[in-house]
Amino acid sequence: MTHQVPFRRSLRIAIFRGLLGIARVNKFSTIARVKKLLGIVLLCCSYAIGAIAQQKITVAVAANMQYTIEAIKTRYHLTDPTEISVVVGSSGQLAQQILHGAPFDIFISADTSFPQRIAQASLAVAPPRVYAQGVLVLWSVRKDILPKPDMALLMAPGITHIAIANPVTAPYGSAAQYILKKYNIYDAVAAKLVTGESITQTSQFIATGAADIGFTAKSIVISDAMKGKGVWVELNRNDYPPIEQAAVLIRQPVANPAAARFYDFLFSAKSKAIYQQFGYLVQ
Repeated sequence: MTHQVPFRRSLRIAIFRGLLGIARVNKFSTIARVKKLLGIVLLCCSYAIGAIAQQKITVAVAANMQYTIEAIKTRYHLTDPTEISVVVGSSGQLAQQILHGAPFDIFISADTSFPQRIAQASLAVAPPRVYAQGVLVLWSVRKDILPKPDMALLMAPGITHIAIANPVTAPYGSAAQYILKKYNIYDAVAAKLVTGESITQTSQFIATGAADIGFTAKSIVISDAMKGKGVWVELNRNDYPPIEQAAVLIRQPVANPAAARFYDFLFSAKSKAIYQQFGYLVQ
């Protein structure tokens, strides 16, 4: 396995050898030879710096995966030191950024449609691959509220603010909206809805009590950061379309092997075990 240290060492060696060659040029050497030696040094430097850069990747991650991705990174770093920067947001917002040229190497979405848009724009190396299926829950931190999957509680006068992620940009918000319409209460509770731009913001509304109750991802409520806060109930998976979550490897002018390795790891048995720990369904 190639690490960053050898690349830095090769850079120092290249510079030293080049400068040594220049130092040995005698008085009969021509300026042309000096320029040639300098060119070799610069070429070696460029190669080494480029190799170091390819040990760093940036991953766009849907908000429901914010805690899960950290666990995956920790497991991955046991065998690969690649530096992984994570940018968290709603799937729709991240997709728009990629379509407008954002320098991401991998896009981990909360659905399949947004990665498919990336592929259709010829910005993906291959078609999207599903890595897990998300689970929707109803959650509250108020001690006097006991969430139930039948939605009747949401009609109660004591419930004045219901958190939901933006249905347009956040797949979990779309799933929540689907349930409300299925139970024919969407119009009745529409005035109570408090919309978060991502499932992260939506969860913050619930966790801080800004919302009385709300819809979020199971991966959020069972994370170490949120575990034990309030009460949540898993909603009937037959009440909303499957939240199949997919990822794509973003096409780059120069292929980055480090990005390809981490992308493949997302579908490994080790990663699937982590998805399950965070409440996702895997095959």
